Amino acid sequence: MAAEYGITASLAGNATKVIPSQEYFNKFVLDMTDGIEDMGGQRWQLVLCLLAAWLLVFVCLVKGVKSSGKVVYFTALFPYVVLTILLIRGATLEGAKEGIKFYMIPDFKKLGEAAVWGDAAKQIFYSLGPAWGGLITLASYNKFKNNCYRDALIVSVGNCGTSIFAGFAIFSILGFMAHELNVPVGEVVDSGPGLAFVAYPEAITRLPISPLWSFLFFFMIITLGLDSQFTMMETVTTAILDHFVKLRKYKSWVILGTCTLWFLLGLTMTGRGGVYVLTLIDNYAAGWSLMILALIECIIVSWLYDAPNVISIRTKRFGNNVYEMLDRLPVPFFLWQIMWKFVTPVVLIFILFFTWIKYTPLTYGTYEYPGWANGLGWLMALTSVMVVPVMAVITVVTKPATTTIWQLFLPTPEYVPAATLKESRQTALTTHSPKQAPVMPVSYSNLAGPGYYNQDKPPAYSNVIKDAESHM
Repeated sequence: MAAEYGITASLAGNATKVIPSQEYFNKFVLDMTDGIEDMGGQRWQLVLCLLAAWLLVFVCLVKGVKSSGKVVYFTALFPYVVLTILLIRGATLEGAKEGIKFYMIPDFKKLGEAAVWGDAAKQIFYSLGPAWGGLITLASYNKFKNNCYRDALIVSVGNCGTSIFAGFAIFSILGFMAHELNVPVGEVVDSGPGLAFVAYPEAITRLPISPLWSFLFFFMIITLGLDSQFTMMETVTTAILDHFVKLRKYKSWVILGTCTLWFLLGLTMTGRGGVYVLTLIDNYAAGWSLMILALIECIIVSWLYDAPNVISIRTKRFGNNVYEMLDRLPVPFFLWQIMWKFVTPVVLIFILFFTWIKYTPLTYGTYEYPGWANGLGWLMALTSVMVVPVMAVITVVTKPATTTIWQLFLPTPEYVPAATLKESRQTALTTHSPKQAPVMPVSYSNLAGPGYYNQDKPPAYSNVIKDAESHM
Protein backbone atom coordinates (compact mmCIF):
# COMPACT_ATOMS: atom_id res chain seq x y z
CA MET A 1 0.00 0.00 0.00
CA ALA A 2 2.76 2.46 0.98
CA ALA A 3 4.71 1.69 -2.22
CA GLU A 4 1.69 2.50 -4.35
CA TYR A 5 1.72 6.08 -2.99
CA GLY A 6 5.48 6.47 -3.27
CA ILE A 7 6.11 6.25 0.48
CA THR A 8 9.55 4.79 1.08
CA ALA A 9 10.97 3.53 4.37
CA SER A 10 13.30 6.56 4.69
CA LEU A 11 10.44 8.96 3.98
CA ALA A 12 8.25 7.29 6.58
CA GLY A 13 11.06 7.41 9.13
CA ASN A 14 11.49 11.17 8.67
CA ALA A 15 7.76 11.91 8.89
CA THR A 16 6.44 13.90 11.84
CA LYS A 17 4.18 11.81 14.06
CA VAL A 18 0.88 13.51 14.84
CA ILE A 19 -1.61 11.96 17.26
CA PRO A 20 -5.27 11.77 16.13
CA SER A 21 -6.55 14.20 18.79
CA GLN A 22 -4.07 16.83 17.59
CA GLU A 23 -5.21 16.36 14.00
CA TYR A 24 -8.84 16.68 15.09
CA PHE A 25 -8.18 19.79 17.21
CA ASN A 26 -6.07 21.64 14.63
CA LYS A 27 -7.77 20.58 11.40
CA PHE A 28 -11.42 20.27 12.42
CA VAL A 29 -12.14 22.16 15.65
CA LEU A 30 -9.91 25.15 14.84
CA ASP A 31 -9.39 24.66 11.08
CA MET A 32 -6.22 26.66 11.61
CA THR A 33 -4.72 28.99 9.05
CA ASP A 34 -0.96 29.19 8.50
CA GLY A 35 -0.47 32.19 10.78
CA ILE A 36 -1.87 35.32 12.39
CA GLU A 37 -1.47 37.13 9.07
CA ASP A 38 -4.43 35.11 7.75
CA MET A 39 -7.31 35.28 10.23
CA GLY A 40 -9.68 33.34 7.94
CA GLY A 41 -13.43 33.21 8.46
CA GLN A 42 -15.43 32.54 11.61
CA ARG A 43 -16.00 29.00 12.88
CA TRP A 44 -19.72 29.00 13.61
CA GLN A 45 -19.33 26.07 16.02
CA LEU A 46 -16.90 28.08 18.14
CA VAL A 47 -19.09 31.18 17.95
CA LEU A 48 -22.06 29.23 19.31
CA CYS A 49 -19.91 27.78 22.11
CA LEU A 50 -18.72 31.27 23.01
CA LEU A 51 -22.30 32.57 22.99
CA ALA A 52 -23.49 29.70 25.20
CA ALA A 53 -20.66 30.35 27.67
CA TRP A 54 -21.51 34.04 28.04
CA LEU A 55 -25.24 33.32 28.34
CA LEU A 56 -24.43 30.92 31.16
CA VAL A 57 -22.28 33.55 32.88
CA PHE A 58 -25.04 36.14 32.55
CA VAL A 59 -27.71 33.84 33.99
CA CYS A 60 -25.52 32.97 36.97
CA LEU A 61 -24.57 36.60 37.75
CA VAL A 62 -27.76 38.51 36.95
CA LYS A 63 -29.05 38.18 40.52
CA GLY A 64 -25.82 39.45 42.05
CA VAL A 65 -22.97 38.00 44.07
CA LYS A 66 -25.32 35.93 46.27
CA SER A 67 -26.59 33.91 43.33
CA SER A 68 -23.10 33.43 41.90
CA GLY A 69 -21.89 32.40 45.36
CA LYS A 70 -24.40 29.56 45.42
CA VAL A 71 -23.28 28.40 41.98
CA VAL A 72 -19.64 28.50 43.06
CA TYR A 73 -20.34 25.97 45.81
CA PHE A 74 -20.77 23.44 43.02
CA THR A 75 -18.31 24.75 40.42
CA ALA A 76 -15.50 25.02 42.99
CA LEU A 77 -16.00 21.61 44.61
CA PHE A 78 -16.87 19.49 41.57
CA PRO A 79 -13.33 19.66 40.07
CA TYR A 80 -11.95 18.04 43.24
CA VAL A 81 -14.29 15.08 42.75
CA VAL A 82 -13.25 14.67 39.10
CA LEU A 83 -9.53 15.07 39.87
CA THR A 84 -9.78 12.41 42.57
CA ILE A 85 -11.53 10.00 40.19
CA LEU A 86 -8.98 10.66 37.43
CA LEU A 87 -6.07 10.26 39.85
CA ILE A 88 -7.33 6.90 41.10
CA ARG A 89 -7.93 5.70 37.54
CA GLY A 90 -4.65 7.13 36.25
CA ALA A 91 -2.58 5.55 39.02
CA THR A 92 -3.76 2.09 37.90
CA LEU A 93 -2.59 2.57 34.31
CA GLU A 94 0.65 1.24 32.90
CA GLY A 95 3.27 3.98 32.63
CA ALA A 96 1.71 6.13 35.38
CA LYS A 97 4.78 5.60 37.56
CA GLU A 98 7.05 7.18 34.95
CA GLY A 99 4.73 10.14 34.64
CA ILE A 100 4.74 10.69 38.42
CA LYS A 101 8.55 10.42 38.50
CA PHE A 102 8.81 13.02 35.74
CA TYR A 103 6.52 15.27 37.78
CA MET A 104 8.28 14.84 41.13
CA ILE A 105 11.99 14.76 40.18
CA PRO A 106 13.15 18.32 39.36
CA ASP A 107 15.56 19.26 36.60
CA PHE A 108 17.70 21.91 38.30
CA LYS A 109 19.18 23.03 34.99
CA LYS A 110 15.77 24.47 34.12
CA LEU A 111 16.17 27.03 36.93
CA GLY A 112 18.58 28.91 34.69
CA GLU A 113 15.86 29.48 32.08
CA ALA A 114 13.85 32.70 32.31
CA ALA A 115 10.79 31.01 30.82
CA VAL A 116 10.54 28.67 33.81
CA TRP A 117 10.46 31.54 36.32
CA GLY A 118 8.02 33.48 34.17
CA ASP A 119 5.72 30.49 33.77
CA ALA A 120 5.84 29.79 37.52
CA ALA A 121 4.91 33.38 38.31
CA LYS A 122 2.08 33.36 35.77
CA GLN A 123 0.78 30.10 37.23
CA ILE A 124 0.54 31.68 40.70
CA PHE A 125 -1.05 34.86 39.35
CA TYR A 126 -3.57 32.91 37.30
CA SER A 127 -4.52 30.41 40.00
CA LEU A 128 -4.30 32.59 43.13
CA GLY A 129 -5.49 35.83 41.51
CA PRO A 130 -3.31 38.61 42.99
CA ALA A 131 -3.26 41.95 41.11
CA TRP A 132 -6.29 40.97 38.99
CA GLY A 133 -8.66 42.88 41.25
CA GLY A 134 -10.91 39.88 41.84
CA LEU A 135 -9.69 39.16 45.37
CA ILE A 136 -10.25 42.77 46.44
CA THR A 137 -13.65 42.91 44.76
CA LEU A 138 -14.99 39.74 46.37
CA ALA A 139 -13.46 40.68 49.73
CA SER A 140 -15.38 43.96 49.62
CA TYR A 141 -18.59 41.96 50.15
CA ASN A 142 -17.29 40.63 53.48
CA LYS A 143 -18.19 42.08 56.83
CA PHE A 144 -15.66 44.55 58.21
CA LYS A 145 -14.65 42.17 61.00
CA ASN A 146 -14.22 39.19 58.70
CA ASN A 147 -11.02 37.26 59.45
CA CYS A 148 -9.20 38.16 56.24
CA TYR A 149 -5.91 36.81 57.63
CA ARG A 150 -7.39 33.32 58.06
CA ASP A 151 -9.01 33.48 54.63
CA ALA A 152 -5.75 34.54 52.97
CA LEU A 153 -3.87 31.61 54.51
CA ILE A 154 -6.58 29.10 53.58
CA VAL A 155 -6.79 30.32 49.98
CA SER A 156 -3.00 30.41 49.52
CA VAL A 157 -2.34 26.98 51.01
CA GLY A 158 -5.40 25.49 49.32
CA ASN A 159 -4.35 26.91 45.95
CA CYS A 160 -0.86 25.44 46.08
CA GLY A 161 -2.17 22.16 47.46
CA THR A 162 -4.72 21.90 44.66
CA SER A 163 -2.03 22.56 42.03
CA ILE A 164 0.16 19.78 43.45
CA PHE A 165 -2.78 17.40 43.70
CA ALA A 166 -3.87 18.14 40.13
CA GLY A 167 -0.30 17.53 38.97
CA PHE A 168 -0.46 13.92 40.15
CA ALA A 169 -3.75 13.37 38.29
CA ILE A 170 -2.42 14.93 35.09
CA PHE A 171 1.03 13.33 34.98
CA SER A 172 -0.25 9.86 35.79
CA ILE A 173 -2.33 10.08 32.60
CA LEU A 174 0.56 11.64 30.63
CA GLY A 175 2.81 8.80 31.80
CA PHE A 176 0.28 6.31 30.45
CA MET A 177 0.11 8.20 27.16
CA ALA A 178 3.90 8.29 26.88
CA HIS A 179 3.96 4.53 27.39
CA GLU A 180 1.35 4.03 24.69
CA LEU A 181 3.19 6.26 22.19
CA ASN A 182 6.62 4.95 23.22
CA VAL A 183 8.02 8.47 23.72
CA PRO A 184 9.47 10.30 26.78
CA VAL A 185 6.92 11.97 29.04
CA GLY A 186 8.34 15.42 28.29
CA GLU A 187 7.60 14.99 24.59
CA VAL A 188 3.96 14.02 24.91
CA VAL A 189 2.61 17.56 24.67
CA ASP A 190 3.65 21.20 24.79
CA SER A 191 2.18 23.70 27.22
CA GLY A 192 -0.87 25.76 26.33
CA PRO A 193 -4.18 24.60 24.84
CA GLY A 194 -2.57 21.35 23.78
CA LEU A 195 -2.67 19.88 27.28
CA ALA A 196 -6.41 20.32 27.81
CA PHE A 197 -7.58 19.76 24.24
CA VAL A 198 -5.01 17.36 22.78
CA ALA A 199 -3.02 15.31 25.27
CA TYR A 200 -5.65 14.62 27.91
CA PRO A 201 -8.46 13.80 25.45
CA GLU A 202 -6.07 11.48 23.60
CA ALA A 203 -5.25 9.67 26.83
CA ILE A 204 -8.93 9.44 27.81
CA THR A 205 -9.84 7.75 24.51
CA ARG A 206 -7.50 4.92 25.49
CA LEU A 207 -9.33 4.29 28.78
CA PRO A 208 -12.22 1.87 29.27
CA ILE A 209 -15.62 3.61 29.16
CA SER A 210 -13.92 6.62 27.54
CA PRO A 211 -17.17 8.62 26.97
CA LEU A 212 -17.70 8.76 30.74
CA TRP A 213 -14.19 10.05 31.42
CA SER A 214 -14.49 12.53 28.56
CA PHE A 215 -17.73 13.93 29.97
CA LEU A 216 -16.30 14.28 33.48
CA PHE A 217 -13.10 15.92 32.24
CA PHE A 218 -14.68 18.51 29.96
CA PHE A 219 -17.45 19.27 32.43
CA MET A 220 -14.70 19.99 34.96
CA ILE A 221 -13.03 22.34 32.44
CA ILE A 222 -16.33 24.20 32.03
CA THR A 223 -16.79 24.64 35.80
CA LEU A 224 -13.23 25.91 36.20
CA GLY A 225 -13.77 28.40 33.38
CA LEU A 226 -17.02 29.59 34.94
CA ASP A 227 -15.30 30.27 38.27
CA SER A 228 -12.72 32.46 36.55
CA GLN A 229 -15.34 34.31 34.54
CA PHE A 230 -17.51 34.94 37.62
CA THR A 231 -14.61 36.65 39.37
CA MET A 232 -13.59 38.74 36.38
CA MET A 233 -17.17 39.80 35.69
CA GLU A 234 -17.74 40.78 39.32
CA THR A 235 -14.53 42.82 39.23
CA VAL A 236 -15.54 44.78 36.14
CA THR A 237 -19.22 45.29 36.99
CA THR A 238 -18.49 46.22 40.61
CA ALA A 239 -15.99 48.86 39.46
CA ILE A 240 -18.56 50.28 37.02
CA LEU A 241 -21.38 50.34 39.58
CA ASP A 242 -19.17 51.83 42.32
CA HIS A 243 -18.04 54.64 40.02
CA PHE A 244 -21.43 55.28 38.40
CA VAL A 245 -23.71 54.85 41.40
CA LYS A 246 -26.84 55.77 39.45
CA LEU A 247 -26.42 52.61 37.36
CA ARG A 248 -26.90 50.33 40.37
CA LYS A 249 -30.65 50.10 39.82
CA TYR A 250 -29.85 48.91 36.28
CA LYS A 251 -27.35 46.27 37.38
CA SER A 252 -28.88 43.56 35.20
CA TRP A 253 -28.45 45.74 32.13
CA VAL A 254 -24.85 46.56 33.09
CA ILE A 255 -24.08 42.84 33.37
CA LEU A 256 -25.82 42.15 30.06
CA GLY A 257 -23.91 44.95 28.34
CA THR A 258 -20.58 43.75 29.74
CA CYS A 259 -21.24 40.15 28.68
CA THR A 260 -22.25 41.33 25.21
CA LEU A 261 -19.11 43.45 24.84
CA TRP A 262 -16.85 40.61 25.91
CA PHE A 263 -18.66 38.21 23.59
CA LEU A 264 -18.01 40.55 20.67
CA LEU A 265 -14.34 40.90 21.64
CA GLY A 266 -14.12 37.13 21.91
CA LEU A 267 -15.07 36.79 18.26
CA THR A 268 -11.47 37.68 17.41
CA MET A 269 -10.53 34.24 18.80
CA THR A 270 -13.27 32.12 17.21
CA GLY A 271 -12.02 32.47 13.64
CA ARG A 272 -9.69 30.08 11.87
CA GLY A 273 -6.75 32.16 13.02
CA GLY A 274 -8.20 32.78 16.47
CA VAL A 275 -5.80 30.47 18.29
CA TYR A 276 -2.93 32.78 17.32
CA VAL A 277 -4.76 35.74 18.88
CA LEU A 278 -5.50 33.66 21.98
CA THR A 279 -1.83 32.73 22.37
CA LEU A 280 -0.76 36.35 21.82
CA ILE A 281 -3.10 37.66 24.53
CA ASP A 282 -2.26 34.80 26.89
CA ASN A 283 1.47 35.53 26.71
CA TYR A 284 1.48 39.34 26.72
CA ALA A 285 -1.70 40.76 28.24
CA ALA A 286 -1.42 38.79 31.49
CA GLY A 287 2.30 38.18 31.80
CA TRP A 288 4.93 40.60 33.05
CA SER A 289 2.38 43.44 33.11
CA LEU A 290 0.55 41.64 35.90
CA MET A 291 3.78 41.36 37.89
CA ILE A 292 4.36 45.10 37.52
CA LEU A 293 0.88 45.83 38.87
CA ALA A 294 1.52 43.50 41.83
CA LEU A 295 4.84 45.26 42.47
CA ILE A 296 3.12 48.65 42.46
CA GLU A 297 0.52 47.37 44.94
CA CYS A 298 3.26 46.12 47.29
CA ILE A 299 5.14 49.43 47.18
CA ILE A 300 2.06 51.59 47.67
CA VAL A 301 0.58 49.58 50.55
CA SER A 302 3.78 48.74 52.43
CA TRP A 303 5.67 52.03 51.86
CA LEU A 304 3.61 54.98 50.62
CA TYR A 305 0.39 54.21 52.54
CA ASP A 306 2.53 54.23 55.68
CA ALA A 307 4.05 57.62 54.76
CA PRO A 308 4.52 58.89 58.36
CA ASN A 309 6.79 55.90 59.00
CA VAL A 310 8.21 55.58 55.51
CA ILE A 311 11.79 55.35 56.79
CA SER A 312 10.85 52.62 59.23
CA ILE A 313 10.40 48.94 58.59
CA ARG A 314 7.21 49.08 60.63
CA THR A 315 4.00 49.44 58.62
CA LYS A 316 2.06 51.03 61.46
CA ARG A 317 -0.91 52.42 59.58
CA PHE A 318 -1.56 49.22 57.64
CA GLY A 319 -0.91 47.24 60.82
CA ASN A 320 -3.49 49.35 62.64
CA ASN A 321 -6.01 48.65 59.87
CA VAL A 322 -5.38 44.93 60.23
CA TYR A 323 -5.83 45.25 63.99
CA GLU A 324 -9.14 47.05 63.42
CA MET A 325 -10.52 44.09 61.52
CA LEU A 326 -8.98 41.22 63.50
CA ASP A 327 -8.73 42.77 66.99
CA ARG A 328 -5.17 41.43 66.97
CA LEU A 329 -2.06 41.39 64.80
CA PRO A 330 -0.90 38.27 62.94
CA VAL A 331 2.07 36.68 64.69
CA PRO A 332 4.87 37.26 63.95
CA PHE A 333 3.76 40.52 62.33
CA PHE A 334 7.35 41.71 61.94
CA LEU A 335 8.06 38.92 59.43
CA TRP A 336 4.97 39.81 57.41
CA GLN A 337 6.24 43.39 57.16
CA ILE A 338 9.59 42.16 55.86
CA MET A 339 7.78 40.08 53.23
CA TRP A 340 5.63 43.03 52.11
CA LYS A 341 8.41 45.62 52.04
CA PHE A 342 11.40 43.64 50.82
CA VAL A 343 11.05 39.96 49.89
CA THR A 344 8.03 40.14 47.56
CA PRO A 345 9.17 43.29 45.67
CA VAL A 346 12.70 41.88 45.23
CA VAL A 347 11.41 38.54 43.93
CA LEU A 348 9.06 40.27 41.47
CA ILE A 349 11.81 42.59 40.23
CA PHE A 350 14.15 39.61 39.77
CA ILE A 351 11.60 37.66 37.72
CA LEU A 352 10.72 40.75 35.66
CA PHE A 353 14.30 41.58 34.68
CA PHE A 354 15.19 37.92 34.17
CA THR A 355 12.19 37.55 31.84
CA TRP A 356 13.04 40.71 29.88
CA ILE A 357 16.74 39.87 29.52
CA LYS A 358 15.97 36.37 28.23
CA TYR A 359 13.06 37.52 26.08
CA THR A 360 12.43 35.59 22.87
CA PRO A 361 9.75 36.33 20.22
CA LEU A 362 6.51 34.41 20.60
CA THR A 363 5.95 31.08 18.84
CA TYR A 364 3.05 28.65 18.50
CA GLY A 365 4.37 25.19 17.75
CA THR A 366 6.74 25.69 14.83
CA TYR A 367 5.12 28.98 13.79
CA GLU A 368 7.03 32.17 14.67
CA TYR A 369 5.00 35.34 15.16
CA PRO A 370 5.96 38.29 12.93
CA GLY A 371 7.49 41.42 14.43
CA TRP A 372 4.30 43.49 14.23
CA ALA A 373 2.39 40.84 16.20
CA ASN A 374 5.00 40.84 18.98
CA GLY A 375 4.88 44.65 18.96
CA LEU A 376 1.10 44.49 19.34
CA GLY A 377 1.60 42.18 22.31
CA TRP A 378 3.96 44.61 24.00
CA LEU A 379 1.46 47.41 23.39
CA MET A 380 -1.31 45.38 25.05
CA ALA A 381 0.90 44.75 28.06
CA LEU A 382 1.89 48.41 28.38
CA THR A 383 -1.71 49.61 28.08
CA SER A 384 -2.79 47.95 31.33
CA VAL A 385 0.30 49.19 33.16
CA MET A 386 0.15 52.79 31.90
CA VAL A 387 -3.29 53.28 33.44
CA VAL A 388 -1.64 53.48 36.88
CA PRO A 389 0.78 56.42 36.27
CA VAL A 390 -1.78 58.24 34.10
CA MET A 391 -4.45 58.11 36.82
CA ALA A 392 -1.86 59.03 39.45
CA VAL A 393 -0.93 62.18 37.53
CA ILE A 394 -4.60 63.10 37.01
CA THR A 395 -5.31 62.65 40.73
CA VAL A 396 -2.38 64.84 41.76
CA VAL A 397 -3.22 67.58 39.24
CA THR A 398 -6.91 67.71 40.18
CA LYS A 399 -6.50 67.45 43.98
CA PRO A 400 -7.63 70.37 46.18
CA ALA A 401 -4.93 72.95 46.87
CA THR A 402 -5.12 72.25 50.61
CA THR A 403 -4.50 68.51 50.16
CA THR A 404 -0.92 67.25 50.19
CA ILE A 405 0.28 64.35 48.08
CA TRP A 406 0.77 62.23 51.21
CA GLN A 407 -2.85 62.79 52.19
CA LEU A 408 -3.92 61.16 48.95
CA PHE A 409 -2.67 57.87 50.37
CA LEU A 410 -5.04 58.09 53.36
CA PRO A 411 -8.25 56.04 53.46
CA THR A 412 -11.46 57.67 52.35
CA PRO A 413 -14.09 58.68 54.94
CA GLU A 414 -16.10 55.59 54.02
CA TYR A 415 -13.44 53.34 55.55
CA VAL A 416 -15.27 52.42 58.75
CA PRO A 417 -17.30 49.46 60.01
CA ALA A 418 -21.01 49.82 59.26
CA ALA A 419 -21.84 49.13 62.92
CA THR A 420 -19.61 52.02 64.03
CA LEU A 421 -21.18 54.35 61.48
CA LYS A 422 -24.64 53.39 62.77
CA GLU A 423 -23.52 53.97 66.36
CA SER A 424 -22.09 57.39 65.52
CA ARG A 425 -25.31 58.34 63.75
CA GLN A 426 -27.36 57.38 66.81
CA THR A 427 -25.02 59.38 69.03
CA ALA A 428 -25.48 62.40 66.80
CA LEU A 429 -29.27 62.05 66.97
CA THR A 430 -29.18 62.28 70.77
CA THR A 431 -27.64 65.76 70.61
CA HIS A 432 -29.24 67.10 67.40
CA SER A 433 -32.66 67.14 65.84
CA PRO A 434 -33.08 64.54 63.06
CA LYS A 435 -32.86 67.21 60.37
CA GLN A 436 -29.70 68.75 61.83
CA ALA A 437 -27.85 65.52 62.64
CA PRO A 438 -24.85 65.25 60.30
CA VAL A 439 -23.57 62.05 58.74
CA MET A 440 -20.10 61.80 60.22
CA PRO A 441 -17.05 60.38 58.44
CA VAL A 442 -15.83 58.51 61.51
CA SER A 443 -12.81 56.76 60.06
CA TYR A 444 -10.05 56.93 62.63
CA SER A 445 -7.52 56.98 59.81
CA ASN A 446 -8.81 60.40 58.79
CA LEU A 447 -10.04 62.03 61.99
CA ALA A 448 -7.69 60.68 64.64
CA GLY A 449 -4.66 62.86 65.00
CA PRO A 450 -1.05 61.95 64.22
CA GLY A 451 -0.55 60.94 67.84
CA TYR A 452 -2.61 57.84 67.25
CA TYR A 453 0.00 56.49 64.85
CA ASN A 454 2.61 56.55 67.60
CA GLN A 455 0.76 53.76 69.36
CA ASP A 456 1.39 50.09 68.72
CA LYS A 457 -2.37 49.49 68.63
CA PRO A 458 -5.11 51.67 67.16
CA PRO A 459 -7.36 53.69 69.48
CA ALA A 460 -10.71 52.43 70.65
CA TYR A 461 -13.53 53.40 68.33
CA SER A 462 -15.31 55.14 71.18
CA ASN A 463 -12.42 57.62 71.38
CA VAL A 464 -12.48 58.13 67.65
CA ILE A 465 -16.21 58.88 67.73
CA LYS A 466 -15.67 61.45 70.48
CA ASP A 467 -13.02 63.12 68.36
CA ALA A 468 -15.41 63.09 65.41
CA GLU A 469 -18.16 64.65 67.50
CA SER A 470 -15.81 67.45 68.52
CA HIS A 471 -15.53 68.36 64.81
CA MET A 472 -19.30 68.78 64.46
